Amino acid sequence: MDKINSTVKKINAIDHSIMQKTQLRLDNLTKPLGSLGRLEELAKLIAGITAKDNPELKNKVIFTLAADHGVTEEGISAYPKEVTLQMLYNFLNGGAGINVLARHVGAKVVVVDMGVAGEIGEEWRIKGQGCVNKKIAFGTMNFAKGPAMSRAEAIKSIESGIEIFEEEFTNGIDIVGTGEMGIGNTTASSAIAAVFTAKPVEELVGRGAGLNDSALNNKIRVIKKALELNQPDSKDPIDVLSKVGGFEIGGLAGIILAASANRVPVVIDGFISGAAALLAYQIEPKVKDYMIAAHCSVEPGHRIMLEHMRLRPLLDLDMRLGEGTGAALGINIAEAAVKILTQMATFGSAKVSERTK
Repeated sequence: MDKINSTVKKINAIDHSIMQKTQLRLDNLTKPLGSLGRLEELAKLIAGITAKDNPELKNKVIFTLAADHGVTEEGISAYPKEVTLQMLYNFLNGGAGINVLARHVGAKVVVVDMGVAGEIGEEWRIKGQGCVNKKIAFGTMNFAKGPAMSRAEAIKSIESGIEIFEEEFTNGIDIVGTGEMGIGNTTASSAIAAVFTAKPVEELVGRGAGLNDSALNNKIRVIKKALELNQPDSKDPIDVLSKVGGFEIGGLAGIILAASANRVPVVIDGFISGAAALLAYQIEPKVKDYMIAAHCSVEPGHRIMLEHMRLRPLLDLDMRLGEGTGAALGINIAEAAVKILTQMATFGSAKVSERTK
């Protein structure tokens, strides 16, 4: 827990004095007051997060963490668990949705094996390229039969996420996006959401990668059974992660904590990233102000998660892919907002007459 505790201690409130200065500057740009809406809000937030009058978002990094889930034994997914490893290779070969959108917005994708149920070829283990190896185990245990992982593994997953961020931070990071891959991880995310939001499981559970009605009902039954069996403690985030979580979810929570500790804005992707955000928020509520919700997923529980953390999504595009695809689009909007702040002329500099009434 030492790394988690030391990281949390570094998380301070965002800089409200700079935000006030930024608001004055936004009000003096060549436009009617507030006419760029949430772009202005976003620019002001990023100034407060970074504590910079003129923030720049040049170094954009999306972390895509992969891990398997033992609960797939219960038939809760439309796809076999082998797809996690297969998709990991797709990421590494640049052919996945996240690769396309990351290239589109000029972001680097860092692919991490947090606990995939298979070995990655040695050619992809080279430091500085390919797949970052933070494997904790070959997938979690089936949490319908007992805890998903040990408490020590839960702590290790969060601390590994912190390490992943810190290792990449040495190369420069101005903004972070979160992403993931793991067959069965919407089941884990639904269970985490049920614990922290205290909402009925039925309101939180969606069809994941495309379940039919029968499989959806089974997924709800499995989650209820797991919660009853494991009794995760909502006041102990590590306990919740260990009982019903996933290695990639813990890793993303660690990335969120580390980014917040280093005043780097974090653009949260969809439902699974939302579960990681909930976990980080329960560990340290101040991270809420460092998080930007990219979009609202089709998964019904995602909206409930965001409302619980009082986060308003930038987009609502009926997306449910994960990987960090929504985060890539959110980063694009964040960069646009900052450019409005730093590149748009003021009334004075442009010699444009100001409002008279």
